[in-house]
Amino acid sequence: MKEVLDFLKMCGVYYLATVDEDGHAKVRPFGTINIFDGKLYIQTGKKKDVSRQMKKNPYIEICAFKDGKWLRLSGKAVLDERIEAQIDMLDHYPELKGMYKAGDGNNEVFYLEDPHAVLYSFGEGNKTLL
Repeated sequence: MKEVLDFLKMCGVYYLATVDEDGHAKVRPFGTINIFDGKLYIQTGKKKDVSRQMKKNPYIEICAFKDGKWLRLSGKAVLDERIEAQIDMLDHYPELKGMYKAGDGNNEVFYLEDPHAVLYSFGEGNKTLL
């Protein structure tokens, strides 16, 4: 899990794919990733389409690319309403504190249940990380 976290942090931006209400794929850049309570977490705002999409169809995929390697991470996004999880995420991303507060009714954190991650490479073999 640490290797997944480190790769995504090294990339800075990764791309999160969901399915919208009409069954169409949606992809957007994301940047928050954290390990809390032994699970990988992401953060978003409750008012955003991505939040509604993950609640309706929680199966997501993340993709990131850096230096000829790319990571594909998939799993079920599960909303964690604990304030402690929100605080931990904001402590790791203090730049978000201007937009979000723990318990503000908009800040949301999701963890990945049953994550599966594979690191791919041009010229090197693929490596299953989770």
